[in-house]
Amino acid sequence: MEADMAEELFEPELITLTDEEGNETQFEIIASYEMDGVGYLALVPTENNDEGEYVILRLEADPENEGEEILVTIDDDEEFDKIADIFDDMLFEDDGE
Repeated sequence: MEADMAEELFEPELITLTDEEGNETQFEIIASYEMDGVGYLALVPTENNDEGEYVILRLEADPENEGEEILVTIDDDEEFDKIADIFDDMLFEDDGE
């Protein structure tokens, strides 16, 4: 029973994203953060991620579906650098010590 509860607590949160060409890729959400009222997610692909890199996307309201959210890339370098530093600190805080 305890093992079942532990599995439920630590089960990864997975999402499937579709790119502009219609290709689907499954990602695991490894962190989330809100800054200035905007939500961000750090994601890693569940396959072919030998280098251990992660992707950062911003949550925005879906203009086509009221009440729904979509994930978009961050085009502003300053915004991206700021949130990337936060995620790096969150995800790799033990690596430098």
